[in-house]
Amino acid sequence: MIEWGIWVRSQFMSMEALAQPGRRPNGPPPELAAEIADQAALLDHADPEAILSWAAGRFGAGLTMATAFGVEGCLILHFLAKIAPGTRVFNLDTGYQFAQTLRLRERIREKYGIEVEMVRPSTTVAEYETEHGGPLHRHRPDQCCHDRKVIPLRRAVAGYTAWISGIRAEETAHRAGGKVVQWDAKFGLTKVNPLLNWTRKKVWSSVIAWGVPYNELHDQGYDSIGCEPCTAPGEGREGRWGGQAKNECGLHIQEHEHGSGI
Repeated sequence: MIEWGIWVRSQFMSMEALAQPGRRPNGPPPELAAEIADQAALLDHADPEAILSWAAGRFGAGLTMATAFGVEGCLILHFLAKIAPGTRVFNLDTGYQFAQTLRLRERIREKYGIEVEMVRPSTTVAEYETEHGGPLHRHRPDQCCHDRKVIPLRRAVAGYTAWISGIRAEETAHRAGGKVVQWDAKFGLTKVNPLLNWTRKKVWSSVIAWGVPYNELHDQGYDSIGCEPCTAPGEGREGRWGGQAKNECGLHIQEHEHGSGI
């Protein structure tokens, strides 16, 4: 009965999420779909600055960026400060982030003048854990990620026509199916991935050469940094959700054909 109750609740929450403000139909208009396909091909081997320049020119005030303050996101902010410094940038503040991550927000502001908006869930950590009888991430991490990252992102991109992410193809199998420009059916807008085809080595060499601020936890063996309770030192994404068959929070998972939900 308990497992059945969990399943029913998860189905109800999925249906509820479809009704959230900002939830839009899966497919783009045919003209936009054709444009996305054309630009994905044209920009596939372009440098990140060219991709961001196209996105800023094409979408203007309709362009936004989500960053978790990973090294890739910090590098994109370095480019964005020169190309389109007025772009709205936000962080999904789950309430579980490392103190080092939150301090990096201030270092970004000091260096680039970019004020990263903090987008938070509808409940505090204390309220959320009280509701679920303790930390949900310990036994239902997918639901925790959905509630504290996916739903807030859906709310954050409502009214925008494109968003920028820092994913790279070599990180996971899901991300390997992405394009530098693609339709994101999960959130109902165009997704721009300027570092998709860059290697981790190339990202880091650029960050060091240009003095881009980065999370000090990287110097302590953390390659990928997410919420503190679910992150440990490790190479690639092996330090995320240790001991569980999970390496994605749900924001970039392919849920539709042709990579549309990545």
